[in-house]
Amino acid sequence: MKTLLHTWLLQFNLSETTINFVTVFLICSAIFLFAIIVTIIFKRILLPLVLNWVQSNNYTWDDPLYKNRFFQRASWFIPVMIISLSIDTLIDNNSSTYILIKRMASSAYVVVTMLTVTALLGTINDIHKLVRKSKGQHLQAYIDAAKIVVYILGAIFITSIFTGKSPWGILSVLGGLTAVTMLVFKDSILGFVASIQLTSTDMVRVGDWVAMEQYGADGDVIAMSIHTIRVQNWDKTITTIPTYALVASSFKNWRGMAESGGRRIKRALYLDIHSISFLDDETLARFAKITLLKEYLGQKSREIEEYNSTHLHDDSFCVNGRRQTNVGVFRAYIIAYLKNHKKIHQNMTFLVRQLPPREYGLPLEIYVFSKDQAWARYEEIQADIFDHLLAAAPEFGLRIFQNPTGYDFRNLKE
Repeated sequence: MKTLLHTWLLQFNLSETTINFVTVFLICSAIFLFAIIVTIIFKRILLPLVLNWVQSNNYTWDDPLYKNRFFQRASWFIPVMIISLSIDTLIDNNSSTYILIKRMASSAYVVVTMLTVTALLGTINDIHKLVRKSKGQHLQAYIDAAKIVVYILGAIFITSIFTGKSPWGILSVLGGLTAVTMLVFKDSILGFVASIQLTSTDMVRVGDWVAMEQYGADGDVIAMSIHTIRVQNWDKTITTIPTYALVASSFKNWRGMAESGGRRIKRALYLDIHSISFLDDETLARFAKITLLKEYLGQKSREIEEYNSTHLHDDSFCVNGRRQTNVGVFRAYIIAYLKNHKKIHQNMTFLVRQLPPREYGLPLEIYVFSKDQAWARYEEIQADIFDHLLAAAPEFGLRIFQNPTGYDFRNLKE
């Protein structure tokens, strides 16, 4: 082909230098055009057939190959191989053009190999998760380390190709400079490794709500890089956190709350212990008029009456046998009230419990989840619930504990 082009160009009375340049240019253009055509045909016709088969078959082990884009990356071997073999055949091996294109093709081989191997490593990790039916985090660390080694070796081989030096010589030079490199690029290396860990383990994403007290961060992640993670706090200020700090220190990620479908309400009412008492029949009859307590009081009264009659207790003392208390009935009222609340999640943790008495009284804690996760609406739901319960407590003969104020001392003086 080269001879034919040379003969054809001689008829235009061109100089030998011009003829050689045009010949090489036309040959290179033809090689690249042919590689482009073959690549288009493969990616538009053959590759979609392979991918459709992988997605439609009943095997699950090959789905990770599609997910990690293994076939797409491996397909780039075809144009690189065409270019490499064509220049060996059509271009003089001693020319500068051949040397340049050959080095570029060899570098392309290395890059495609790196991408394909990392895709294969990701596939192995995903297949391991399918086989072991687990998250596979114990294998993830080894996969991440292997990917780093692949990228480092790839960079060394590309450097070797363009410099003409042995890869082992480059490795020995890098080994001698390791201490200096670690000292100069310490933060970059730590950030690079940390960013890989954060990404591979999915610890944090852009858009996550994170809280990290030691850095004063409490808001949404708006940007992530090797060196820093930027968090926009709820007061609209920006906090910058070193990437490696998220791996080295603890932080709270609220993504789990967002994905769960509910947001926790955890707050206690502190009841004055001196206001807790047994209930007499008259008070129970009055409480029976409360719609939410009718069923509970009827069932509880029958249960207590049956127990006391069976054990023949002396009714002259309230402590004999079983009796209902105002705090017990109030707790039942809170449960019924929250069970009938349309904005409380009934399929998530639902607790109304007593905590150990403290100097502030008896804590009656509410531990439930609201259906609405938006901050403003969540706070509104929580406030409405406790508005009602604080106002309802006196109806049960209970007092909410509060430290004496100036108003109390003034009334005491009068």
